[in-house]
Amino acid sequence: MRPYLVSASCFMRLLAILFCAALAACAAAPPVSLPPIFNDSDFAPASAVDTGQVFALSDAMRQYVQTQVRQTGRNGNPRVALYEALYDKSRLKLEYDAAKTRNARETFEARSGNCLSLVIMTAALAHELGLQVRYQEVLGEESWSRSGDMYFVAGHVNLVLGQRLGDNPNDYDAKGMMVIDFLPSGDVAGYRTREISEATVLAMYLNNRAAETMSEGQLDQAYWWARAALLQDPSFSGAYNTLGVIQFRHGDLAQARRTLDHALMRAPDNTVLLSNLAQVLEASGLPDAALPLRRRLLALQPQPPFHYFNLGKEAMQHNDYIQAIQLFSREIARDPYYHEFHFWLAQAYARLGQLAQADRQLELAMDNSTTRSEHGLYAAKLQRLRTLTTH
Repeated sequence: MRPYLVSASCFMRLLAILFCAALAACAAAPPVSLPPIFNDSDFAPASAVDTGQVFALSDAMRQYVQTQVRQTGRNGNPRVALYEALYDKSRLKLEYDAAKTRNARETFEARSGNCLSLVIMTAALAHELGLQVRYQEVLGEESWSRSGDMYFVAGHVNLVLGQRLGDNPNDYDAKGMMVIDFLPSGDVAGYRTREISEATVLAMYLNNRAAETMSEGQLDQAYWWARAALLQDPSFSGAYNTLGVIQFRHGDLAQARRTLDHALMRAPDNTVLLSNLAQVLEASGLPDAALPLRRRLLALQPQPPFHYFNLGKEAMQHNDYIQAIQLFSREIARDPYYHEFHFWLAQAYARLGQLAQADRQLELAMDNSTTRSEHGLYAAKLQRLRTLTTH
């Protein structure tokens, strides 16, 4: 079993699309105190984590607000003006790119980012306009991905723009609320949401950077990102899991057990935590302690994410392409939007000489890719396949 990793960034599709909907949120959970889970002396100092730069605006962003938002807004409504500036493809021309979680300045400069990056950039612009911002986690919108030997589960966040009725910062014009969301579907109103604080959004950003730097093998830097995430919001459970996985991969087994055990006590049915803690216990030579966690995990999740995909890859190794097609198709039925499933299904079809089906699956892999590099890779393979079929 490979370690799972929770990452807070959203795992949505290629292009950002914005929609308005009614507010539907509940109060955020109060913060909790931190247990003794840090082991700073085991990690080398790394680049400083400056949380003040996450929402900071550049001069170019301030100029954009002044010339492209304030001066072009219709009816003097800054919320509508910002919405139109974000949505109009002839202006910001935003693209979805999950390669890295960017801060506000980086996202604006690149004109791309994952949903968390785009939310942070939009919030920074909204603050410059004097708008009130509320953040929401969209419940049930989780997607899985993988990088090397790690699996990632990602949720989705959006933000709500409003204006105050008076001097009370908690007094909002509910009818004037506008949800800015980077979902590819227009049915935003049907999603359940939970209101989260800006501190939690900041912790999500820090946690994502921890996950991303860990996947690049930079464990020392990853530790300090995860540590900063928990200091920012001790109630954010995803950062406990990320910290525990970093400690596990660093060889700090006792500390990883302590971190993950604390997180699991707060969320006893969290399958990611169950899997990671079981692996840490087994690596620590405590298989008996891991057994109840494995049983609980099996009861909660008989077929974990990527289950049929991994079986399909095994079938490919045995040249059983018909079986591989069936298994990849079962995984796609569970998650129709993950690009790698379509890519492997295309390979299975190609091995059987079913090139039309392979072409279709490569096209779906390209359409559902979440980074520019993935999109370019699938586009090149699709072009090569089509070149072969025309000769």
